[in-house]
Amino acid sequence: MTELRIRSSQDCKYAAVSLGEVMVRLNPNEGRVRTARTFTASEGGGEYNVTRALKKVFGLNTAVVTALPDCETGHLCEDLMMQGGLDLGYVVWAPFDGVGRKAHLGLNWTEKGYGVRGAKTEYDRGHTPASQLKRGDIDWDKIFKEKGAQWFHTGGIYAALSGTTLQVIIEAMQAAKKAGTIISYDLNYRASLWKAIGGQKRAREVNQRIAPLVDVMMGNEEDFSAALGYEVKGMDISRKMDITQTQGFREMAKEVTRKYPNFKAVVTSLRNAKTALINDWGGIVYMGREFYEATPRRDLEVYDRVGMGDSFASGFIYAILSGKDPQEAVEFAAAHGALAGTTPGDTSMATLPEVIREIERAQKGGVARAAR
Repeated sequence: MTELRIRSSQDCKYAAVSLGEVMVRLNPNEGRVRTARTFTASEGGGEYNVTRALKKVFGLNTAVVTALPDCETGHLCEDLMMQGGLDLGYVVWAPFDGVGRKAHLGLNWTEKGYGVRGAKTEYDRGHTPASQLKRGDIDWDKIFKEKGAQWFHTGGIYAALSGTTLQVIIEAMQAAKKAGTIISYDLNYRASLWKAIGGQKRAREVNQRIAPLVDVMMGNEEDFSAALGYEVKGMDISRKMDITQTQGFREMAKEVTRKYPNFKAVVTSLRNAKTALINDWGGIVYMGREFYEATPRRDLEVYDRVGMGDSFASGFIYAILSGKDPQEAVEFAAAHGALAGTTPGDTSMATLPEVIREIERAQKGGVARAAR
C-alpha cells in the first residue's frame, strides 16, 4: 500500500466527479408502496449521492456523469438535481419515443421501514439511458485532463446495470488514472440487480475486473463477500454483530490488499440493524498499513437509512481532500453517515458545522440537545 497522492486543487476544476445512474425515488412516506395513494419525489443514486454531498454539504466543486431521457420525467430529475448544485454539463440526453420503449427514467420505490419491518426498495430501471451508455460516449480526457478532477467515484450499482456499463467504468478509470486522479469504488452489492444476470458469480467477475484500477475500495461486510469474494472470517453476515469486534475485517483488509496492492485504502462502514430505526453504527479504514476506527454509535436512532453508506463515503473523501489524517477521515465519514440517517431521502441534508459538532458529541459520549 502506498499513500494517496492528490492532484493540486489549483490544477483541477473539480474536486470530484461521479459516474452512475440518477433516479427519481418515490417514497410512500410512512406507508407501504402497495397501499399508498400519494408519494414524495426525490432524486438519488449511489454514485451521485456522494458528489452531491461533497457539493451541498462540504462546499466542493463537483460534477456527475449520467444520462436521462429528454422528456418531462427526465427534466423532473434534472430539476431535482439542480438543487444539489453539481455541474450537470456532462448529462447525456437520450431521445424519448413517447412511450419509453427504448429509454425511460429510472425509478425506485422505497419504504424506509419501521420497527421489525426493514427498509425495502423496488427498482424500475430497465432500458434507462444511463444503463445504455457505452464506451466512447463520454469525453473522459476532457473531464480528467483538460478540466481536471482530484477524485473520481463510481460503484457496483452502476456496474450491474448492463453489459456496457462495465466498459464505461473501465474507460473512465483508465482516463482518470492517466491524469493522476484518485479513483474510489463502492462495491454496493444489490442482489436484486445481479439476480437475472448471473448473481454473485457475475458480480464477482465484474468487480474483480474493476478492482485493479481502484485506489480506494469501499463497501460493507456483505459487499466484500458477495461482490469481491472475500469472506469475513469468524463472522456470519446474516446475524447481528458487535460493531466494535473488527478482527475479521482487519484480516480481510490485509488479505484484499495483498491481492490488490493498488488499493491505497480500504474503507468500510459498520452497521448492526437491531430494528429498522435502531442501529449500531461505526466504520473502519485500513490505510498506510494501519487501521483507524470511528467512535462507535450505539443504538443510533435512524429515520431513513437509505444513503447512509454514500454519506459515509462522501465524509471520508471530503476529509482526505481537505488534508485530514485517516483517523479524522473515518470520524468525518461516520458522523456524516449518522446525520444522513436522520432525514428522509437518499441525499444528505446535513451541514458541515453539524458534521463537526456530531464528531465532537460522539467523542464526548453526549446526546443531542436543542439548539436555542
